Parts: sequence; structure tokens; C-alpha cells
Amino acid sequence: MRGISSLERDVMARAAEAPMLAQTELWAGVNSGSRNLAGLATMAGMLADAFAILPGKIDLADPARVEAVAADGRLKDIPHGRHLHLTVRPDAPIQILLTGHMDTVFPADHAFQTLRWLDPLTLNGPGVADMKGGLAVMLAALAALETAPNAGHLGYEVIVNSDEEVGSPSSAPLLRQAAVGKCAAFTYEPALPDGTLAGARAGSGNFAIVVTGKSAHAGRNPQDGRNALLAAADLALRLKAGSGIGLSCNPARIEGGSPNNVVPDHAILHVNFRPRTPADEDTARRMLDEEIDRISRDHEVTMHLHGNFGRPPKPMDAKAEALFSLVRQCGQDMGLAIGWRDTGGVCDGNNIAACGVPVVDTMGVRGGNIHSDSEYLIIDSLGERAQLSVLALLRLAQGRFS
Repeated sequence: MRGISSLERDVMARAAEAPMLAQTELWAGVNSGSRNLAGLATMAGMLADAFAILPGKIDLADPARVEAVAADGRLKDIPHGRHLHLTVRPDAPIQILLTGHMDTVFPADHAFQTLRWLDPLTLNGPGVADMKGGLAVMLAALAALETAPNAGHLGYEVIVNSDEEVGSPSSAPLLRQAAVGKCAAFTYEPALPDGTLAGARAGSGNFAIVVTGKSAHAGRNPQDGRNALLAAADLALRLKAGSGIGLSCNPARIEGGSPNNVVPDHAILHVNFRPRTPADEDTARRMLDEEIDRISRDHEVTMHLHGNFGRPPKPMDAKAEALFSLVRQCGQDMGLAIGWRDTGGVCDGNNIAACGVPVVDTMGVRGGNIHSDSEYLIIDSLGERAQLSVLALLRLAQGRFS
């Protein structure tokens, strides 16, 4: 380990000795799917107990109110779990943000609920990589940091939210608030199996377009009806046709319809956009407005748009490149090759970067096949990534990034 001081080496050793595997196994044994409120409550309590070894103020923050379009076109409240919020040394000269999520994509009734060893170094289980292993890495790094003589130079906030896998709608205000005044941020999404990190990310916007037409008898007087299902399908095709190099569109589903002998007067189109840049996001917004106006006029229906771009695009600007360079140098000093590549996936790193804070958002474990029942964690990466993380934190505390 070239370039690593004896102090850094000692702190890194403490990070690697943390009980990360046991924590990951314990936490992955709790189903905490984004809509499983009971499981999320259990998980939040376990995390609060675990993170209580750190100094500062810890809280379970209530979720912000979230509305969604129901199948009948009405807005309804969607309940969410509470979010872990820890604040340590808010008056320290250097302030950073660390984030993770406790929710997984596996609901309470999903068949994938148990852990199994694929081999002595590979653990398969729900959320082991995304991101209960990452939470264990974060905690190990922070606990080790607190043993360093210069830890007092660094203040931090930790947000572990309960809704990242559904776009963080109820934690977005908390994330924005926590990002204020931070010089950098780390998010503990999993790295790729070879340790590659995510660089620039596309954005993401989810929308529901409620279409209201006019019912009529399909045989006697169909000309008097206005087919909402047909209008929704026409809109889906036009939006898809607008996909390009910097913007992809995925019409995901259409709800509504009627019996075969009735012209349907109600439909809802659900669609996702992935813009690569802020300009692409603007293009998507214009296209949505223009095509909704056109289809409404051509089909003589009314359309109401609901939704937003909950994940702004995350470009690699100069500040982000500087933070990545710090992490890469830490890796090189440890004998690790740290690279990164752009991705179409999204996470809370998108929202943090939109606040003007540079973020490396794949500081978690190495693993793969996430969001499937083949998800796995490479066990050796627990100690490796905890050491990488605490080394980066130590160097932030030394003022080696600003």
C-alpha cells in the first residue's frame, strides 16, 4: 500500500475488522421492499440501533407526502416508511453527505426471501449488494473514522431512506436539505463486480397521462364516442417515436378500457423518460406538451399530465471529476484499479448532484445481478470497500478536496 501513512493504515485496519458480513446477513434477512411498511419499520429500527455507535444526533424522519394516480384517474396518497437521519459535527470546517437506502425491490410476497452461499466467497440474497452490504460498508468506514485524531475536522450527515427504489419521492426534500453546505457526497450503491464505478448518469422521469373520452355503443353509434384507449395508444407511439440519442422513452403500460361493446372513455398511459443531459430533459418536456396538445385535439379527448423528472441527469463536471480522482488515487494507493463509466441507471446521486454537490455514488460493495433473485455479493469487497471509503474520508478531513 504505497502512499498510505501509518495512521491511515491503522484506521483502515479497524474498518476492515467491523462485523460487516454478520450485519449484511442480519439485515438481508428482513424483507424491506419499498411498499412493505412493516418490514421497513423493522429495518429502520435495526439501522438506528446500529448507527447509534456513532456520535451526533440520530432521528427517524417522517416521509413527505406523496400522491400518485390511481387506476380510476384520481390522486391518492401513497404511504412510505421513515428515513434514518444522522448529523455529526455540523460545525466542523469540512462537511460531507453520505447516503444509502434500506428498501429493496422485493415485496413481502416475493419468492426471493432467503440467503444462500454460491461459493465460499459469494453470497446470494435479497439486497445483499443493493444495498444492505453497502450500508454495512458505510457504517464500518464511519466508525473507523471516529478513531482518527483528525476526525473532528470532518462533519457529516447520513441519510438512509426507505424509498430509493421507487424514486425517493418521500425523501427528496430531506436529501435536498442535507445537501446544503456540503463539499462532497458518497452514496453506497454497489459497484460492478470488477469494481468499476458509475460516472455520469442519465436522468429519469415518470409520468401518468389521464385520458378522458366519451363512451358510446360500439355497434349502434360508435361515431359518437371518443376512444380514450386509442388516444392513449396513439400518444404512446408518438412519444416512443421521439426517442433519440440523448433521450429514450419507454411507454410502460396503459390502464383502462371497457367491455368490447362499449367505446372506452377512460385510460391512463404510464411512461418513463431517460434524458442524458438537462437539454434532453427540456426536449422531453416540450415533446410531452406538444404531443398531448396534438392528440387531445385529433381525438377530441382531454388529457391531464401527472408526474415529473424525479431524477435529474448527472453529468461529469469538473467538481465530480476531482472527487472521482481523489477516490481513484485512494484506490491506487491500496493497489486497486478504480475506473468508472457512464450509465443509464439512476439513484440518489442524481438528486445530490443536482444540488451542486459532487458525488461518487457507487461506494458500496462489489456484486451483481441486482434487482433479481440472482443478486450476489462478493464477500471480499466488504473489507476492501470499507477501507477505500475510510481512506477517502480521512483525506477529505485533511482538506485534500475542496
